[in-house]
Amino acid sequence: MLLEFSCSNHKSIREKVLFSALAGSDTQYVEKTKEFEGYNVLKSAVIYGANGSGKSNFIDAISFVKKLVIKSINYQPGQGIRQIPHKLDGYDTESVYRIQFVTGDIRYLFGFSLKNMLITEEYLYYFPNGRQVKIYEREQEDFQTGNRFKGKLSTCKDVLKPNRLLLSCAANFSSVKEIEQAYRFFNDELVIYGSENQENWLQYSLYQMNTNEKLKETVVLFMQSLGTDIKGLDVTIKQKKVEDVELPDFLSDEFKKKILQGSIESINAKVIYETFETDLLQEESTGIKKLFGLLCPLLDIIINGKVLICDELEAGLHESLVFGLVKLFVEMETQKFPQIFFTTHETGLLNLDLFRRDQIWFTEMKGMERSTDLYSLAEIKNVRKDDNFGKGYISGKYGAIPMLNIDFANIVSRM
Repeated sequence: MLLEFSCSNHKSIREKVLFSALAGSDTQYVEKTKEFEGYNVLKSAVIYGANGSGKSNFIDAISFVKKLVIKSINYQPGQGIRQIPHKLDGYDTESVYRIQFVTGDIRYLFGFSLKNMLITEEYLYYFPNGRQVKIYEREQEDFQTGNRFKGKLSTCKDVLKPNRLLLSCAANFSSVKEIEQAYRFFNDELVIYGSENQENWLQYSLYQMNTNEKLKETVVLFMQSLGTDIKGLDVTIKQKKVEDVELPDFLSDEFKKKILQGSIESINAKVIYETFETDLLQEESTGIKKLFGLLCPLLDIIINGKVLICDELEAGLHESLVFGLVKLFVEMETQKFPQIFFTTHETGLLNLDLFRRDQIWFTEMKGMERSTDLYSLAEIKNVRKDDNFGKGYISGKYGAIPMLNIDFANIVSRM
């Protein structure tokens, strides 16, 4: 479970913003939350805001932390950490990231700071029996471990660099169970979905459905429940020799020769309807391809209780399909507790009785400094739980809406 995430000085985010998945005092849909250490944890949340208000930058900050945990062990000496600070602060001001999460039924707190593209501070704590225990604290390249972990990270001293997280080093060069669990959360349990990896998700789904007939049948059933007319799917993956005429002209003769000597995997996916078939990759709409790409990973996330962070879930999808996917995630009963947090412009979701006030968040660009603010509907006074949230948002009642009260007719008349 993701409990909290905060950051500062990351792209349009200047001052600290905090997102929390801890439920407030609202009793609505309390049965859809999970009790942990005396708190109720939310299963889902949605983030709204104007174009350019920083929704994607907030998701990018979470993705940045995940990638740095996984990949910084491979950074070479002298290589800076590629992070983009706020324009008015720059690299001389610290960028701070902090995340609380649960894995293996234990709560963890992890955080670090960057300055001039190098790590200045880092820490990792865990909470067995609800009490905070230090695993390590780091400043620059020096670190101290908690009493329970004395000497267990000595193998990391030679591999720790100013551009490498200690968590990344310790997960690869020590055998501390608690560190392995924390690392596994970022590597396996925290899933980021965005425009840059949609093609990979579709390929993953096709491979899964090619080898697992039951999974393919389940995906087709879900597609039908979402209102499509799809009757089935036929997926075949085989090795194929490349023909010379299939290669682009700009390739060198030497490179062409290497390709022609080998073989590639050929993926053929047919979508079966009542009276005809279509080629999924060549003939189907962006929405259908996105649905097929989403459903296999989504089922894995639901069944195994992972955390899905999604930027612009509705891109390429009809609003009814977006509602169906969110409803599937929120209402599907499983032994684990999956979570989904996503950005969207689809205001219709606010009128469908899916979210509590503390599950609805907004980003807004504040002041001349163009800095992102993040806040939840629960923080706004005089908002009742039976209000029409969609209407209130569109009318500008909650902020986070661009171009209100603009006289378009007057603007056009001046052209």
